[in-house]
Amino acid sequence: MRRMKLGDPTLDQLRIFIAVAEYGSFGGAARALGRAVSAVSYGIAQLEAQLALTLFDREGSRRPVLTPAGEGLLAEARAVADGVDALLAKANSLHAGQEPSLTLVVDVMVPGDVTAHVLGEFRRMFPTCALTLRIEALGAVAACVMEGGSDLAIGGPVIGEHPALERQAVGEVDLVPVAAPSHPLAHSGVAPGESRRHLQLVLTDRSPLTEGREFSVLSPLTWRLGDLGAKHSLLKEGLGWGNMPRGMVAGDLTAGTLVELDLPEKPGDHYRLSALWRRDTRLGPAASWLVDAFREGLTRCAAPAA
Repeated sequence: MRRMKLGDPTLDQLRIFIAVAEYGSFGGAARALGRAVSAVSYGIAQLEAQLALTLFDREGSRRPVLTPAGEGLLAEARAVADGVDALLAKANSLHAGQEPSLTLVVDVMVPGDVTAHVLGEFRRMFPTCALTLRIEALGAVAACVMEGGSDLAIGGPVIGEHPALERQAVGEVDLVPVAAPSHPLAHSGVAPGESRRHLQLVLTDRSPLTEGREFSVLSPLTWRLGDLGAKHSLLKEGLGWGNMPRGMVAGDLTAGTLVELDLPEKPGDHYRLSALWRRDTRLGPAASWLVDAFREGLTRCAAPAA
């Protein structure tokens, strides 16, 4: 048995098919498309001839009704039309200079709700830009940009003024020394140097850019962790003390599962955040929007504390 050879529907025919199904009549589709009713009727007839199927039942009703075959093909027709619309939107974005894709690396110290809100808005503002997100700590954030793996970073101050990087301040996060309420450092009147006698939980920098450097480390007794969430859990278990972003532990401080330490050395600090990108590149519209959005988000996040 020979297979029937079908024709190739045009995009115009598919759009007419979708419009008739959505508006329920040839006249409604014609008005929506700005076409004559005869052109809509001809387009449907041509599509049915191409597919060798009847898409609308025109018998016994003044309004065309989708046949089972028409219902089965409508979703496919919409998918094709949507795919072409997406292709045209991306082409228009490229003509306007928008990046087709973007890789962003964010410092683990950036509050998660700020990152989530910014990226939610990014999807709405730049639906055709394919975004890749990485979360790194300390020097590894800048390393991702310098090695060419990321187009833009929101990172901390650990690299300083590197000649390969452009830097633009976007905000800061408060770091506070905390421990479980049962920890010996949790009581008042801690003597100078007492913190050095207790285990300090320290976030590890996996980047060779800052290998061997110490950041706010007071105690010679340390556990070095590559994950801020793991550090948070160990602190609540009373296994040591350490600095944490205030926003990440605010609920614990309120609930009493962690307490802010009053240490004479005052190891807490303002962790200043900057947008980082390579000096031999230029930020496109999507990346520039991200810089502004993170600045606004971090400003809003800091406002209640201020």
